[in-house]
Amino acid sequence: MFLLNGFGWKKFGLFAAGTLFGTAGIKLLSSKDAKKAYAQGTAAVLRMKECVMDTVSCVQENASDILAEAKDINEERAAKEAEGNIEE
Repeated sequence: MFLLNGFGWKKFGLFAAGTLFGTAGIKLLSSKDAKKAYAQGTAAVLRMKECVMDTVSCVQENASDILAEAKDINEERAAKEAEGNIEE
């Protein structure tokens, strides 16, 4: 009781409730059903990552094609400028 005089019943009750809630939460989070849900969620994230990476690869390929074509256009334009026959 000496400890509780300075600590207060309300604070002790909150501490006890928090400890109980935390213990129950750990049991709930480590259950088989929860682990199965975590695995399903992780699998969905991995599938999403694969889809996003496929899209990124496609965009990178297209950007490379566009860059190569733009360089060709600039080279042709530079060659025409060197000849003095630029089209506007």
